[in-house]
Amino acid sequence: MDRFQEMQVFVRIAERSSFTHAAEDLQIPRATVTNLMKRLEERLGARLLERTTRTVRLTHDGDAYYRRCVRLLADVEEAEGSFRNTAPKGLLRVNLQGTLAKHFVVPALADFVAQYPGIELQIGEDDRLVDLVREGVDCVLRAGILQDSSMVGRHIASMPQVTCASPAYLARYGEPIDLDALSAHRAVNYISSATGKAVALEFMVDGQSVAVQLKATVSVTGADLYTGSALAGLGLVQVPCYRVQNEIKEGRLKVVLANFPPPPMPVSVLYPQSRQLSSRVRVFVQWITDVFRSDGLSSPNSAAS
Repeated sequence: MDRFQEMQVFVRIAERSSFTHAAEDLQIPRATVTNLMKRLEERLGARLLERTTRTVRLTHDGDAYYRRCVRLLADVEEAEGSFRNTAPKGLLRVNLQGTLAKHFVVPALADFVAQYPGIELQIGEDDRLVDLVREGVDCVLRAGILQDSSMVGRHIASMPQVTCASPAYLARYGEPIDLDALSAHRAVNYISSATGKAVALEFMVDGQSVAVQLKATVSVTGADLYTGSALAGLGLVQVPCYRVQNEIKEGRLKVVLANFPPPPMPVSVLYPQSRQLSSRVRVFVQWITDVFRSDGLSSPNSAAS
């Protein structure tokens, strides 16, 4: 066991707030994790972790050491990879927004596995915001405008959207011909996991985005529920075109206000600001960017920000 492994174990404990979870992530015995941390603290002559029966927290010294370790480990991995020119390997945890995963990512996933057989990929599915560090996730794929300053984002795609409703809803409320007509209409509200508030409908008018908040009978927190509520005749919705193309083709939904389309929906890959990109995350981000590019949805500004 060397100092490099001590730092790896310490960083994972700090991020997971758990010796047990760190051991599982790194696939080493828990006793080894405990012994490594004991030896590290003895060697440094400082207490890095505060342990209770429920959680593990960084001390003041531990926080300072953690920040240095993150930079050092990233530099070492980058240096070794550049000299050895070896393929990325190891565990990669990603979290994907459900409809994006099902429509774009999973159908192409065999290609990623074939290109990088040394990467063990674990995929979670969520619409909610994820605490990447606390939950041990390396990166997430999300649609929409995200404003979490603790994460770094790469804008990889922009998806055209439409406003639509079911024929049954339009038969009851009429088809709006302009934004003034929306006062007689209802929306299906989508509740943002970031704010807990309903997201307003948006329309492009003379190159400017105009927000309209309509009354709603139903509010939802998931993409499938959102589309499903529109199909059930419960109100107007705004969704990416890919998600409802079959329903529109089959006549189960109808596009309205086509002259005032919603702004395109951004798609981004996000990862913690405190980390430099590992080679595993870097190749995954580039691969997923290529997936969206192949569907004609790549962003002109899809450089890391």
